[in-house]
Amino acid sequence: MALETLFREQEPTGEGILPSQEIVELINKGKIFAVQEIEDDQIQPSSIDLRLSSNAYRVRASFLPGKSALVLDKAKSSGMHIETIDISEPKLFEPGAVYIIQLMESLALPSNVFGVANPKSTTGRLDIFTRLITDRGEEFEYAERNYRGGLFVEVISQTFPIIVQAGMKLNQLRFGRGRKRAIAGDSKLREVDQEDRLVDADEASSEAYIDRGLRVTVDLQGNGEGVVAYRANKYAPPVDLSKVNYYDIDEFWTPIYRSEKRQLILEPHAFYILASKQRVRVRPDFAAELLPYDLASQEFRVHYAGFFDPGFGYGENGEIPGTRAVLEVRASQIPILLEHDQFVGRLNFYRMAQRPKKVYGGLIGSSYQQQGLALSKQFKREQQYSPGFRPGALAREKGSDEAVNGGRSRGQDSHDVDDDEPSTLSLAFPSWGLEHGMVAKERGD
Repeated sequence: MALETLFREQEPTGEGILPSQEIVELINKGKIFAVQEIEDDQIQPSSIDLRLSSNAYRVRASFLPGKSALVLDKAKSSGMHIETIDISEPKLFEPGAVYIIQLMESLALPSNVFGVANPKSTTGRLDIFTRLITDRGEEFEYAERNYRGGLFVEVISQTFPIIVQAGMKLNQLRFGRGRKRAIAGDSKLREVDQEDRLVDADEASSEAYIDRGLRVTVDLQGNGEGVVAYRANKYAPPVDLSKVNYYDIDEFWTPIYRSEKRQLILEPHAFYILASKQRVRVRPDFAAELLPYDLASQEFRVHYAGFFDPGFGYGENGEIPGTRAVLEVRASQIPILLEHDQFVGRLNFYRMAQRPKKVYGGLIGSSYQQQGLALSKQFKREQQYSPGFRPGALAREKGSDEAVNGGRSRGQDSHDVDDDEPSTLSLAFPSWGLEHGMVAKERGD
């Protein structure tokens, strides 16, 4: 279906993040264009997915071109360039290496529209660090008003070797009109919370803690299987980003079970997937972004892909009671103790310029609408959510008689699951059930 058939021509609306229909209008007017036709499924409720071209460059270090330089000139300069790679066929990217990839999309932005990029959720959950770069740019992840030129993405896989190919979508770009960071204030959030709760709409005892945004805390109580986190394994095999519901978890992740004290020590330089205690809700007239609790300390980083589309945890008309935020966490130089319900970040809300004509959710193939503690879509969903599955079972089948959790036997865990405890699936997908939990399409986040 051609993009122009999706929406009628749209007059510009007010200030805020531009909705899907205005993104389509920018495409129709040639303000967003590409070497290959832009597809319908690239358009998200408040962003556009950006596609890798076949032109990739391995470079010595991360860089910004600065006002006087073009990205490719700097990437191909003698002091920076290591290798030119054609990714029209699948290619292996090594962990820790820095790659610059030209994107298929380009911009010719109006004077009143800017762009802000971020990794897609799947990208962040694989510990793949991406940043948008523009020609003559002095700031990562930002396209200035009036910007005319190509787009590039810096890609650094920090844990796993990854297999990439042209056409894949690792990051997304949203557009705004007005102030760059027009965050809804606390008084507005309290008003919204009174009208339509920001967290846990199905739990009368749950209250939103609003203080310079919605405060988010970590869940170390765990789900029905007692798993509170996954820690990425070192020296794991490559992850082909084109695969969906494909890889066995135990080859790549160590599940961590809840402790009696509901605590977890983050190991230096290790990568973890955790979940928020709160089930958050983003009304369709807002978008949101999760920021770490203290950007200055850098003791650990939370959530590389911190953007939440309109409708996340909410749906079209509030039919979803809330969705946990998955936390992508990396400790820095020292071990860090996390405790259950510890404050880890703030969810900032941004007004949409207009309600989008499509919202985040199953109808547009979004992968994580009613997630619990969810890994990226490349890993087998049934191993995360099926009632009969115990993380660590695959390792035992391969000859290990101990479950993962510091070498402790699963049988010695004082928090084994009772038969009448709710399944992980019912907690992760409370209103969908097994069928919907297993059939997420390969698109969206």
